[in-house]
Amino acid sequence: MSFFKRLKEKLTGKTSEEQIQQETIEETTEEKEEVEQPIADVAAEPEQEHPLAQAEQVEETVEEETKAVEEEQAEKEKKPSAWSITQKFKMGLAKTRDTFTSKVNDLIARYRKVDEEFFEELEEILLQADVGFETVMELMDELRFEVQRKNMNDTEGIYEIICEKLVEIYEKGEEGISELNLQPEGELTVILFVGVNGVGKTTTIGKLAHRLKNQGKKVMLAAGDTFRAGAIEQLQIWGERVGCEVIKQSEGSDPAAVIYDAINAAKKRGVDVLICDTAGRLQNKVNLMKELEKIHRVISREIPNAPHEVLLALDATTGQNALIQAQTFKEATNVTGIVLTKLDGTAKGGIVLAIRNKLNIPVKFVGLGEKIDDLQPFDPERYVYGLFADSLDKELSKEE
Repeated sequence: MSFFKRLKEKLTGKTSEEQIQQETIEETTEEKEEVEQPIADVAAEPEQEHPLAQAEQVEETVEEETKAVEEEQAEKEKKPSAWSITQKFKMGLAKTRDTFTSKVNDLIARYRKVDEEFFEELEEILLQADVGFETVMELMDELRFEVQRKNMNDTEGIYEIICEKLVEIYEKGEEGISELNLQPEGELTVILFVGVNGVGKTTTIGKLAHRLKNQGKKVMLAAGDTFRAGAIEQLQIWGERVGCEVIKQSEGSDPAAVIYDAINAAKKRGVDVLICDTAGRLQNKVNLMKELEKIHRVISREIPNAPHEVLLALDATTGQNALIQAQTFKEATNVTGIVLTKLDGTAKGGIVLAIRNKLNIPVKFVGLGEKIDDLQPFDPERYVYGLFADSLDKELSKEE
């Protein structure tokens, strides 16, 4: 199966086999109706019911059907379709696509064959998108090898190879670690959020809490950022908005003490997930490391093997500076995943690949807009589609 065909199945959420099965079911149903209708026409009519009884029966049927439709709609809203999620990536990566993809399109249009000059210009385009030097070099080696292996003489089909290699580079060595490490039902999951001020950390916590609540989890928030003025109040506002209790103390309190109180409260209230905010000071890395180490000790003492996730919030619009922040926090604590905020606000969305490839930390969520449901689990194939959507739509239509 070609990469484009696999991509289309992933984006729409429907495999070729499922499509065939659906069409078979529809055809069988139509044939059945054609056979049964004449039989129904000649069958004896049932005894006539009293008009009042008929009205009550109709009313009950309408109520049942209305309720079923409402429940189905509510379920759809909780679980967005594969295509609607794909469209979020498409819209969220519009700025990167407008600059990055247009340059790639121009490049492919100018070159009839894939030669060294083509590769050199493509390399420059990728670097400008903040894909990162090491990642670009690896990608170019992979592309050269694949073009040679397939004996490609022109640029036709180069899109498919570029997309496939971008996905492969991201997924290399990743074995199911892109999912949140949520504990089994009945056990408390502790998620620690770290990141500098101004990256959208508190907002991301609120959006993640909303997402987990929609999955049926009971969520609690801990206001561990007692250093920044207004941080506690901001988290409290988000708690009220998404319907989560917030454990807090006064500004300037010991963050570890706040987390300790939150863990005990979460245990007593039967909470599924506790999300802990922390201060984002980078002016003095020694203080940051000591503070995070203390919080780690408190959490692991109360719950063995916790925290179960340490998520680092990074602002995608800062480009390579986000990579520097990631390196600093990786030295300070065991970061298990990245939440890349404001991806919709940058033209350099290639930073996703740079972070993953250089630091070997998976990007678990990306911010694709300002709405409460615009925080989405990162998906490399949807990400690649978002980068090349305008051109890929044409290629994918050929697979139909």
